[in-house]
Amino acid sequence: MTLTREGFQLRANCAVMGPGITAVIGPSGGGKSTLLSLIGGFEFPDEGAVFWGDQDLRPLAPGDRPVAVLFQDNNLFPHLDVLTNVALGASPLARPSDVARTRAGEALALVGLTGYETRLPGALSGGQQSRAALARILLTDRAVVLMDEAFSALGPALRVEMLGLVAELLSERTVLMVTHDPEDARRVAGQTIFVEAGKVHPPAPTDALFADPQKALSDYLA
Repeated sequence: MTLTREGFQLRANCAVMGPGITAVIGPSGGGKSTLLSLIGGFEFPDEGAVFWGDQDLRPLAPGDRPVAVLFQDNNLFPHLDVLTNVALGASPLARPSDVARTRAGEALALVGLTGYETRLPGALSGGQQSRAALARILLTDRAVVLMDEAFSALGPALRVEMLGLVAELLSERTVLMVTHDPEDARRVAGQTIFVEAGKVHPPAPTDALFADPQKALSDYLA
């Protein structure tokens, strides 16, 4: 798969096995976010295709792909209470069904936000907003979850806590997690993809990759 934009070219020829967490690491500007955009349908390859199993995802709009996105800014609607924001994961309606609201309450309990259902996002801390956004992902029932520096705005302790929740609650999904912190990959990712200068290296077991890094990765980790 190849994509060229304004002098930058991304090249990828690899497969990610799931379920589980795959970290995507590498220098800024190397193509990590572009890779996720191609998978999510926000960019389209000039050559090649993106497959989920045997299904070519190119004809599908982002909302029709088996892909959910956990955004860095959490993408919560400020005028809707937390329960309604989470329920939108199951049904994109301003007035979710009773079933969707019940599922939203259950998801909030899983992320430790029972009792916050009627609050607006602005009344939540950054960590609580991240938990609400994760709860909404649980309701999407999408097989693939993309995370592009989703918790980078959180402090170290909160980020570790959120990564633990992701590992626990999304264990049955295929998660691609862009991070600039190699420790995040070591902590929760069974495999890691290194992206640099537009080249997407095939995923490798995280421990083995860091134990014997090739030169480009070694330079990045230095």
